[in-house]
Amino acid sequence: MTRKILIVDDDQKTRTLLKTYLEKNQYEVRLAHNGEAFLAEFQRYADELSLVILDVMLPDTDGFALCKIVRRKSNVPIIMLTASSDETDRVVGLELGADDYIAKPYSPRELLARIKAIHRRTGIDNAAAPRFYRFVGFTLDTVERTLLDSAGQVVALTGMDYQLLKYFVEHPGDVLDRNVLSEETRGRDAGPLDRSLDVQISKLRLRLSDDGKQPHLIKTVRGAGYVFSADVTAAAI
Repeated sequence: MTRKILIVDDDQKTRTLLKTYLEKNQYEVRLAHNGEAFLAEFQRYADELSLVILDVMLPDTDGFALCKIVRRKSNVPIIMLTASSDETDRVVGLELGADDYIAKPYSPRELLARIKAIHRRTGIDNAAAPRFYRFVGFTLDTVERTLLDSAGQVVALTGMDYQLLKYFVEHPGDVLDRNVLSEETRGRDAGPLDRSLDVQISKLRLRLSDDGKQPHLIKTVRGAGYVFSADVTAAAI
């Protein structure tokens, strides 16, 4: 199933922020600014959606009414957003069929964590996940969490090496933002003066015998991030 998310929120800055942040984390995002636009998008993409995010307060309706409509037509997971601290809103949303509830203000990172948790529970992120990733003679085994070289010898990896390499081989050819890579491996964004990710990249290059001065596997894209340039083959066996 695709990782396509439909978000309705009447605040343009919020919509833009969430779309940018989630797309950096490899989600496809559709946006709506009110209930009418949401229902049009939902009608169009209902069979493709993996998650719906509903703001409770909207100019032409409310998230509760939209939640009812969605639940009559689909079992897609729903997260509700509200500026109210009233517990009643949370209870009503959950009773109407919402899967989770986040009170404003919230961080995009918190929302991403909730999205990932729901996708894990529903099997979206785990369905048909390949076990092996093969590239330039290396084989990464995601079950054993080991890396073998072309001679079948184990390449020593730290836990962070493994997380970083796994994310790279899952997204070959994509320019990956430093903040995305930092969050995937360390659970937090990389600050402007934080060089720990760059140090980790250098260490991983050494493990892969990738020349740090002229790397062929993990290339630096100035001002944008990093890209894993190897051809990667994924397989279940």
